Amino acid sequence: MAKKVKVNLDACIGCGVCVSSAPDVFAFTDDGKSEVVGDVTDDAAIEDVVASCPVGAIEVED
Repeated sequence: MAKKVKVNLDACIGCGVCVSSAPDVFAFTDDGKSEVVGDVTDDAAIEDVVASCPVGAIEVED
């Protein structure tokens, strides 16, 4: 089963690591923060994106 991904908008600083690493899953909002726009198809890649977020704004649920 695919994992569910969430972005904590209060924590997000809009650095773009997630958007550049997984553009099929993340995109920028009009406010310049990240949002989830697609389904997770590669769990390992998403775990790397989560680990790369400098403020820990991305959360993953099984």
